[in-house]
Amino acid sequence: MSRRDGTRADVIPISDAPSAHPPAPRTPPVPTPLPRPTPARPAGHGRVGVVLVSHSRDLAIAVRALALALAGSDSPAPVAATGGDPADGPGISAVLVAAATRRVDQGHGVVVLADLGGAVTTVRALLADADEHGLPFPVRFANAPFVEGAVAATATATAGGDLTAVLDAAEEAYRQHKG
Repeated sequence: MSRRDGTRADVIPISDAPSAHPPAPRTPPVPTPLPRPTPARPAGHGRVGVVLVSHSRDLAIAVRALALALAGSDSPAPVAATGGDPADGPGISAVLVAAATRRVDQGHGVVVLADLGGAVTTVRALLADADEHGLPFPVRFANAPFVEGAVAATATATAGGDLTAVLDAAEEAYRQHKG
């Protein structure tokens, strides 16, 4: 190639010229996806807990077994049975009730059912001073029949119902007529 003034210029093929290849547009780097958080608790947790309080430890354990069987789940809600006094006689121990309540707490509340008047009185007194006894929050007493309420509360908690739904299910059992 010649210039007008008659000198030869260096010839560069157009495809090699710097202007032939404009810099690629800058694209922001693709963000690396963050790892999904691993649940701190195993699957099936994070539900409302249920505590069954009876004057008889054996009765509480039997009602718990029935309620869990009727809930029909491989991953049931947490249900604790407590009863009797620490000396293995009939009665109610506030210490055992408080321990059972803490055991089933998964951060979504706990519903407590009791069988007879003495158990009801103990549970209500315990709940009245919940902070003093180190109970989780919130804990609610269900005014419900012991067996039917336990079954309804356990089934609803296992299905993932919130505290209000579990409490309502237990107390609805009180309004169901059998005849």
